[in-house]
Amino acid sequence: MMKPSENWVLRLYIAGQAPKSLAAISNLHRICEEHLAGRYLVEVVDLLEKPQLAEGDKIIAIPTLVRKLPEPIRKIIGDLSDTEKTLVGLQLKPRSA
Repeated sequence: MMKPSENWVLRLYIAGQAPKSLAAISNLHRICEEHLAGRYLVEVVDLLEKPQLAEGDKIIAIPTLVRKLPEPIRKIIGDLSDTEKTLVGLQLKPRSA
């Protein structure tokens, strides 16, 4: 688990204003406010505008959320509508038995 005082840097890769992209943005902001209030920075990267940025994080599907900090880097693919899965993927919550 992460230290409560750590700052988080998250990058969300989307494709324009597609419904899944908009859902991912909304879900990410809700999750961050509930679980990381005041300790996060979100960068949204629209691959329709900047496709070259996908290569750096090896993005193969969208939407994809990349946790840049704290390390290690973690990736979650999808619209982040499953809060439990997203929290486990970000290592904000331990995996259920």
